[in-house]
Amino acid sequence: MIMIAVTINGKKSEVERGTTILKAAAALNIKIPTLCNHELLEPYGACRLCLVEIVEGDRSTVTTSCNYPITKPLVVETESKTAVKARRMVLEMLLARCNTSPELDRLAAKHGLSGSRFELRYDDCILCGLCERVCREVVGANAITFAQRGAERVVVPPFGGEAEQCIGCGACVYVCPTGAIQIQEDGDQKIIDRWSRVLELKYCKACGVEVAPAFQCDYFQKKADLPEDFFDLCRDCRVASR
Repeated sequence: MIMIAVTINGKKSEVERGTTILKAAAALNIKIPTLCNHELLEPYGACRLCLVEIVEGDRSTVTTSCNYPITKPLVVETESKTAVKARRMVLEMLLARCNTSPELDRLAAKHGLSGSRFELRYDDCILCGLCERVCREVVGANAITFAQRGAERVVVPPFGGEAEQCIGCGACVYVCPTGAIQIQEDGDQKIIDRWSRVLELKYCKACGVEVAPAFQCDYFQKKADLPEDFFDLCRDCRVASR
């Protein structure tokens, strides 16, 4: 294991070669704000809120810390004037795109911002990609994807219709930092409006309690090679029947 020296906000440490600045900072109890990072997902650098300043002699560069691997000795400043100024600019752009997120409002207030100087877009998505990545990398459903480019870029089901591969697990709802994705139940259905997805619920044949969406049961039955009738019973009735 190759260890690399790193100094963050004056705190010295050694980390394994390839460790990201964000993780190295966390190990030193230095918190860097981020909206698109999750420990279960590959770094993406989409929100760019985790900008830090790397100082090399009399020169410095600003970079995202979540996807910057430490491969040589580094001196990093997370709260320098340059880093904070860059982060405030990113926050203003995020606020211009989405001004309805409590989490964004909290971060803005923490950085002394009460609004954005840029034209408001009134969107509820900041294109952090957490929903797309958790669906693809963790769940393996690949039910949604990025489409279009530039200002028109969006996350949508393939071909823009219903997300036919969505199993209704709610992982995208859980990781979304702006609350743009909601899941609800209506009678015997589970509905995710953003993905135009409607799933019929499956109930335990013994006690009648809800098990999960039928499509989700089929997905995990095949993925885990379980008996075809595995999800006919809820967990409690399945255990009681043994």
